[in-house]
Amino acid sequence: MICTASTGRRSERRWRPSAPFDLALTLSPHWHGGGDPAWRSTPDGAIWRASRTPEGPGTLRVAAGGGEVLGQAWGPGADWLLETLPSLLGADDDVASFAAMLTRLTRAGDPRQARAAAFVAGLAGRAAGLRIGRSLRVFEALAPAVLEQKVVGSEAWRAWRFLLRRYGEPAPGPAPEGMYVIPPPEVWRAIPSWDWHRAGAEAVRARTIGNAARHAGKLERTADASADASVEASAEADRLLRALPGIGVWTSAEVRQRAHGDPDAPSVGDFHLPGMVGYALTGRKTDDDGMLELLDPFRGHRHRVVKLIELSGVRPPARGPRMAPRDYRAF
Repeated sequence: MICTASTGRRSERRWRPSAPFDLALTLSPHWHGGGDPAWRSTPDGAIWRASRTPEGPGTLRVAAGGGEVLGQAWGPGADWLLETLPSLLGADDDVASFAAMLTRLTRAGDPRQARAAAFVAGLAGRAAGLRIGRSLRVFEALAPAVLEQKVVGSEAWRAWRFLLRRYGEPAPGPAPEGMYVIPPPEVWRAIPSWDWHRAGAEAVRARTIGNAARHAGKLERTADASADASVEASAEADRLLRALPGIGVWTSAEVRQRAHGDPDAPSVGDFHLPGMVGYALTGRKTDDDGMLELLDPFRGHRHRVVKLIELSGVRPPARGPRMAPRDYRAF
């Protein structure tokens, strides 16, 4: 890594993954819809992320080729972004234990478990480059997750775009035009009610984010950079998150998947996932309890299994109208 001071100069780091690796697939959970101000994918295959690190705002550009990854970063947070780059890209992800689990289950005496494991093993083979990385930035994962509570994606992404463009700061360095760094927690707490309304986020979600911002320091401390502490850190984050009003099991899981790289945090309470998981593993839709029962043999990697099913494109037949985005903004 070429270290620099926060003068706008570029810092670089090269990292070589030890196994097949798909950059876009691994970083996709940190993307929040078309026009996300903190994310860009450019025609050269590079991915840009703007982030607020413990050292300040930073911009990261990541490109893969020739069996290695090149990270380039700018701003006060540049060195932190490069230091944690392998974690972001899943260097700590225990894929080997998942493969061993699938082998054990396919040889198990329970034929249903064996069939499900064989199916999941096939999905894993087709998405061999998937890694579950850790951003180590809890509030950065929390704010968009709260905006995504109980609404369609386009509605949440609209709010995210508005708030970052209005209250974020331009991404450092030669970032693509229109990129912004997420505002710090104290700014989220000060957003007036009328701008939450203009963003399309009702008072409940606004209060949830504002209250979580008061506890951001405590939440961030759960994002331990040590791979050995990741399971314990995720469990502590779950406890702290779900103690806050407006944050339940779904939001906690979404945050821990991204910030802590937890492969065992399934998004219970999602509108679509139970039906998708049930149909993929049994041919029949199910509810949250049924989904957890089907995922139980994969404990330790339940989120990974759900992610593989999502990527597979296997879906139950669509019936009935889709949930439509709401827009009650007044201008």
